[in-house]
Amino acid sequence: MGLTLARVGRWAAGHAWRVLIAWILLLGALLGGGVAAGGQLREAFEIPGTQSQEALDRLASVFPQVAGGSAQVVVVPPEGQSVASGPVRDELEALSEELGAVPGVAQAVSPFNKYATDGVSLDGQAAIIALQFDVPTPEIPDATLEAVKATAPAMEAKGYRIEFGGQPFQELEYGITITEALGVLVAGAVLVITLGSVLAAGMPLVTAITGVGVTMGGILLAARFADISQATPMLAVMIGLAVGIDYSLFLVSRHRTELARGARVADAAATATGTAGGAVVFAGLTVMVALLGLIIVGIPFLSVMGIASAIAVLAAMAVAVTLLPALFGLAGERLRPRTRATKRAREPHRMARAWVNGVTAHPILAVLGVVLVLGTIAIPAASLHLALPSAASQPQGTTARDANDLLAEHWGPGQNGPLLVMLDITQASNDTLMQDLDHVRDLVRGIDGVRSTGDALPNPTVDSAILQVNPTTAPDDPRTLETVQRIRALGDTVAQDTGMTLSVTGATAVAIDVSDRLNQALIPFALVVVGISFVLLMMVFRSILVPLKAALSFLLSVLAAFGATVAIFQWGWCADLLGIVPGPIISFMPILLLAIVFGLAMDYEVFLVSGMREAAVAGKTPREAVQHGFVHGSRVVTAAALIMIFVFGAFVPEGAGVIKTIALGLAVGVAADAFLVRMTLVPALMVLFGRFAWRIPRRLAKFLPELDIEGTGLLRQHAAEAWHADQIEGIHVEGVKIGGASYDGSVPRGGILLVPAEQDDATRFLDVLRGTRSIEHGRLAIHSLAGPAAQHHLREHVALITNAVPHERVVSTSVGNLLALHAELGTGRATALGRDELAAAVSRLERLLVSFGHEVPTPLIEQTMVSLDPLTQALVNAVAALAEGAEVLAIDLGQLIAPRAGNRDADILIDALGMLAPAGVSLVIVARDALLGELAQGPRHGRAVARLVRRSSQLRTTTIDHEEFAS
Repeated sequence: MGLTLARVGRWAAGHAWRVLIAWILLLGALLGGGVAAGGQLREAFEIPGTQSQEALDRLASVFPQVAGGSAQVVVVPPEGQSVASGPVRDELEALSEELGAVPGVAQAVSPFNKYATDGVSLDGQAAIIALQFDVPTPEIPDATLEAVKATAPAMEAKGYRIEFGGQPFQELEYGITITEALGVLVAGAVLVITLGSVLAAGMPLVTAITGVGVTMGGILLAARFADISQATPMLAVMIGLAVGIDYSLFLVSRHRTELARGARVADAAATATGTAGGAVVFAGLTVMVALLGLIIVGIPFLSVMGIASAIAVLAAMAVAVTLLPALFGLAGERLRPRTRATKRAREPHRMARAWVNGVTAHPILAVLGVVLVLGTIAIPAASLHLALPSAASQPQGTTARDANDLLAEHWGPGQNGPLLVMLDITQASNDTLMQDLDHVRDLVRGIDGVRSTGDALPNPTVDSAILQVNPTTAPDDPRTLETVQRIRALGDTVAQDTGMTLSVTGATAVAIDVSDRLNQALIPFALVVVGISFVLLMMVFRSILVPLKAALSFLLSVLAAFGATVAIFQWGWCADLLGIVPGPIISFMPILLLAIVFGLAMDYEVFLVSGMREAAVAGKTPREAVQHGFVHGSRVVTAAALIMIFVFGAFVPEGAGVIKTIALGLAVGVAADAFLVRMTLVPALMVLFGRFAWRIPRRLAKFLPELDIEGTGLLRQHAAEAWHADQIEGIHVEGVKIGGASYDGSVPRGGILLVPAEQDDATRFLDVLRGTRSIEHGRLAIHSLAGPAAQHHLREHVALITNAVPHERVVSTSVGNLLALHAELGTGRATALGRDELAAAVSRLERLLVSFGHEVPTPLIEQTMVSLDPLTQALVNAVAALAEGAEVLAIDLGQLIAPRAGNRDADILIDALGMLAPAGVSLVIVARDALLGELAQGPRHGRAVARLVRRSSQLRTTTIDHEEFAS
């Protein structure tokens, strides 16, 4: 991945204007298209598969007159007057008629109507006019709501108090405020301090805003075709800004580090994109996987939130690895740090070293301290109470909140969350229908938690009936859920007594079912997230203890975030200071928090622990390795965490309660994870683990794919190119480990390299030589190819010579036709043999074999492959490889030469190859020591001969000590 990203970064830096214009066009197209599409954001809390949703859907078809949105107009008469008095009653009847005449209002039920349920309070000091709209709540036009509100001023002028309650009148204030802008400015200040350059600090802000703009355009466009909550774009903006700035910070920091080391601009951009960009892609994908995992919960509005947030992360990731390198190319030398900044970048941060020295000196105290602090903060999480937004969470002074308070004052809190019992009466007896409906009403009325019920109302087609139920408790009270469950438990009794089917629905029941579903999904989702983190980190660090520690410590951060959120939003600590209305926590906050903090925690884990692993592999002691990794990763992690905290925290003082809750939880989660878990608990535990931290069962290590997320392959490529530049062109092997030995040696281009190896090791070495096996230790260069980037191209240049027929379809084909086929495959390659050269090579091979006393049928070019002996077959295959343009011929003598033939056939083979192959083609001979014999004695046919040195006792390992994020 690192090599691919490096190529992307280099291309973007070299074609900066193309990349910049492409992003500008994409941004303009999406934003323009989104605005032009005219999509509307609306709240649609639906939960398919639940009883409440199924009943609500049925209600829309069998009882359309009550399937639309509903609201309550709460009227308090002038002081000293009673609702029951004649003048007040007349005024309320007139108001009901006026409201019923508003376009979009299906009906307005007077408090004195016989079908009204609890229309007048017991104290006679308040009344309710029940409104029923033509369409569901999300589809009610603003003009209809304004027309309803316009009826209030005339009544208020007479001394009445009018408040409008219900979901249609709940005000959700979404939008960017001054505090969010201040949060971005503070993040910019952190960038300036961290990077030491205003120009460098501006780039993450530009790219983050670009990513957010692209995301917003996509959301607005999608809103034209799907229901999208008003909270969705704000959540995407918040996450997009935070991760966009963070991801860009990692790349800018690495780019400037490379420039400080003297790299050219294009090279620095490529290295930054290939190393830091790899970590960014890993972090982004982990966040996206967790967010998209919200789809499995099965709640549409939550799935849309997860998808939109994942798109925001994808946009931030794409901008970071494409647009940012383009900006590097445009900025050129202006981003290169000055001498003072360069010196500071190369020196370890004193505060970081002092901190990690203190933590690692007393690791047990550090572990206990972090667990105690986070455990204390997490205590309130035990009281976590989840619910969907309601009027009770609205700010005081809004009409929905005031109506909520009046209803609770005069009727009790349950009046704010009426339930709707729906009855399927198709199987009921027509003769006793009304008596049966009264029986059901009485059964429901006797349920503990039910304050009152209305009379059951059949629909005109007499196939369904509805019964309004007012519980004794508020909609977000856990006891209301118990009441709903008790009413639903009557289903069997009602069916047995009357033949009717009972279900409970309505806005309150739907909200309860949503919260209940989310409560049930929280722990399984947490286990999935922790499991994902464990597997991913095993791939990255090749360890059991490190991912186990990361997963469990991640839960500490999340629990602390839950605890702080409960203390502030549910218990009301500092509520006035932050402009918060205490109440239940929004139902989907915990799952969103788990998903987002998970990705960020894995991000910080990788940046800190990868440096520790690198130092440990290089031979440092566990304590030294921990200190090394911490010092070179803590600075950027600190800056990234501070930016996250400021951006998330800026959404807390202002705006809707939904976003406030999520923002505070994320800010606390990031702070706890970055500063207490990753930068305190992790170093302490890593010291306690010692060398056991990097152990993993061999079978598991072979099964797990290895993820190069920090561009180690790219750095090895750079190191290999630098090493190769100092060598004479040829074949060079340094510390390559095969089996139980390591090999060293080299030969110039066109020479003969002898490799002593047993049969199994011979096969492994040839696989490494041809690029079909990765080099785990050491370095290898073949002619102009070196490093990991060359692995996929080695097979084109290195041919393995065997005595097998190349393809079963050419068993009976003549040697001439076979070689012509290979020559055609090599068309266009400079090193391939031409037609005349190929014919001359076959003639020369025939003469050579005859001169060596080896029997060969003539003319050789007309013979079939199956008619040739193994030695001649191998030499024909060698000529075929040369016809394709092979630059290296590799031979396993142990497979080609029969033991009884001794060195005679080996001499013939090597002499023939040495005479046939052009001067620039190298030969690699792999065999046992005994079979190599006298092959290493002096040059053969003008070719240099060298023998690799095989060491068994001291295996050499090439490591690269790259200070990933030193500045």
